[in-house]
Amino acid sequence: MHDHALFVQAVSGFTHWVLEPHASITVLERLTDRATAVLDLVGSGILLDIDGVLTFATALPEQVADLEEAQERDQQGPGVDAYRSGHVVTSPDLSVEDRWGGYAAMALARGLHATAGIPLRAGDIRVGAMSVYAASPREWLEDDIAALSALADVATGCLVSGSRQRGKDDLVRQLRGALESRVAIEQAKGFLAAQEGITVEEAFARIRRYARDHNESLRSVAAAVVRDRGLGGPEGSGPGWAGPGG
Repeated sequence: MHDHALFVQAVSGFTHWVLEPHASITVLERLTDRATAVLDLVGSGILLDIDGVLTFATALPEQVADLEEAQERDQQGPGVDAYRSGHVVTSPDLSVEDRWGGYAAMALARGLHATAGIPLRAGDIRVGAMSVYAASPREWLEDDIAALSALADVATGCLVSGSRQRGKDDLVRQLRGALESRVAIEQAKGFLAAQEGITVEEAFARIRRYARDHNESLRSVAAAVVRDRGLGGPEGSGPGWAGPGG
């Protein structure tokens, strides 16, 4: 069962966001974070439709990012099916899943045993899909699917609300901006991991923690990590370095 109090809080937060613009990547990061917390999951990830190709945009934690990259590469998986069908797609036990080629085996190898794909849509506008993951086989209860769908719908509403006036081209630009954010975050993860002698996942956790604690987007913190160190500043001289490294 999902945490109803957290669900109400998450929906309320997104409802306020509809009334004011936010960067697409910030909305997507919030969606993955809230969906994971509300259902007490391992993690979740987002695919976006860019020129007809579902493309990995953001995910947490690292093993989920691996699966979203696989969905992008192979164009198959729960998120891909959810987007194409317009309906929720579930797999309660990946050990007996025969869809999606090697996807199930890849998930199991990363300790993920159940998944669901949720379309991201607002009316007749479809922008992508969210995939969520559980650490053990899980029956996806109707109430849990309803909660995930509601979060996905209200987050998608945040993405498209401003674009309804400015047109589809503006929405496409927003989604492309989210992908650029992903590239910046990947660079920062690799940079911090190499500098600190830690794993990429540990580096990502530090970046996420700093962004959350300081109410900043992952993209802005990631850019600061690379920029400040690249400029040759001393350790701790800038927010991008001191925070994630601390």
